[in-house]
Amino acid sequence: MYTGFFGLNSQPFSIAPNPEFMYLGARHTEALAHLRYGLGDAGGFVLLTGEVGTGKTTVSRCLMAELPEKTQVAFILNPTLSELELLAAICDELKIRYKKTDASLKNLTDKITAKLLKNHEAGLNTILIIDEAQHLQPAVLEQLRLLTNLETNTKKLLQVILIGQPELQQLLQRQDLRQLAQRITARYHLMPLTLMEVQHYVQHRLQVAGCSRPVFTDGALKKLFMLSGGIPRLVNLICDRALLGAYSQQKALIDAALVQQAAAEILAVRQTEPAKTTPWWFWALLFIGCIGLGALLAIGLDLGLNSVPNPGPDKSGS
Repeated sequence: MYTGFFGLNSQPFSIAPNPEFMYLGARHTEALAHLRYGLGDAGGFVLLTGEVGTGKTTVSRCLMAELPEKTQVAFILNPTLSELELLAAICDELKIRYKKTDASLKNLTDKITAKLLKNHEAGLNTILIIDEAQHLQPAVLEQLRLLTNLETNTKKLLQVILIGQPELQQLLQRQDLRQLAQRITARYHLMPLTLMEVQHYVQHRLQVAGCSRPVFTDGALKKLFMLSGGIPRLVNLICDRALLGAYSQQKALIDAALVQQAAAEILAVRQTEPAKTTPWWFWALLFIGCIGLGALLAIGLDLGLNSVPNPGPDKSGS
């Protein structure tokens, strides 16, 4: 592949969540700070939203890496569950044993409550993280709210982090979910990278992979930012394909044209000629012509009516 050609020891733009390549821009750092604050002693729900590929998973992994040792985390990646299935998934994550034949909302809720109390007595914090939370049904969210009712005078025994796409914000605006929305102690919407952050992001990943020299021209980076919208996942996909294209053409430096070609292959983006528009003067002349034609028709009709001969007096006998 292209790694030897560019002197790389690994692929720098793989979309796999490799912690070695982790890059925290200003927005990611701010999002992480909001999550930390939301998980304070009194915290209940914490909300992290952002478009697909903006780095929400990266932020959550950073948070998990710095959690205290006395923390038990339940991580749910597929939230397309019913109320009963959600409680069962939480039990599985928290290592709570239960009989599937006896699984009911009340039975599983009682077991989770007992586990939360046991963790609290042992000095353990319990955190539930739900990714792709925009897929949660309102009834399931309400069940989550009920789980967070268990609290001491100073803290919730279960803290919940909801991570999802912007649709999650709209979901939480429902009237029947207003009690849950009022329990969100911190929320952050993760925006894409800026042009400068994209430049730093690309440079950072290349350096981690063992390449310190410039690989992308300034024009290529600007084109990359424009085509990716600053979304890290798209930046990775386009850069990876651009490196492959440069290798196939034996080019040591990637320009804007190579980035455009890579984006066309990855995102089906094609450079098309702008649509040809009719010049304004054509419509002006057409309008004037229509007025003139109408005037000529009116004059012709008037002349035609005036040229009709007068029949004269009636000479017939009476």
